[in-house]
Amino acid sequence: MSRFGTDYHIARSTGHCWATGQPMPPGSPCIAAIVERTGEEGFDRVDVSMAAWESGARPAGLFSFWKNVVPAPDAKPKLLVDDTVLMDVFERMAADDRPQRQAFRFVLALILMRKKLLKFVGRKGEGPDERWLLLPRGTAGGTETERTPIEVANPQLSDDDVRTLTDQLGEILQGEL
Repeated sequence: MSRFGTDYHIARSTGHCWATGQPMPPGSPCIAAIVERTGEEGFDRVDVSMAAWESGARPAGLFSFWKNVVPAPDAKPKLLVDDTVLMDVFERMAADDRPQRQAFRFVLALILMRKKLLKFVGRKGEGPDERWLLLPRGTAGGTETERTPIEVANPQLSDDDVRTLTDQLGEILQGEL
C-alpha cells in the first residue's frame, strides 16, 4: 500500500455551487477551485458559480482555480486544466517543504516532463538529498548550461507511491471532478 494512499483524493463535481448550494446547469460557466483541507493534509475540489465568484465568494484555503464549464452528466471526461495551469501549480508548490507536497510536486514534474513542458538536465545530491534539475520548455537566454534550472526534490517514491499519486493527479485533471 502506498504511503500516499488517500491524501489527495479529490471528489467529483456535484454540479452545485459551493457558495450558494444551488444547482449549476450543464454548459454554464463556473470556477473550479482546489482548496486545502482544514486540519489535515490534502486537497478538495469545489465549484463556484460565476455569479458567486464575481460577488467575491472564495473558499478558505484556496490553492488554485480555473474557469470551467459544468459538464453534462453523460459527457465523456476531458482534460480541464491546460498546460499553463499545470505549470502554475508546479511553480506554486516550490516553496512548500512538506513531504506530501514534495511528493505531489515530483509526480507533477514527471507528468510535465512527459508533456515536454519540462526537460530533465541533471541531478545533484544523493539519497534523500537528491534533487532533479529541470528546465522549462522554451527557456530563453544562453545555452542550456548557462540557465538556472528548477530544482525538484526526489522524495524517493516507491512504484506504488508514484502510481497512487499519478492516479490522484489524474482525478484532479480529468473532467467531472
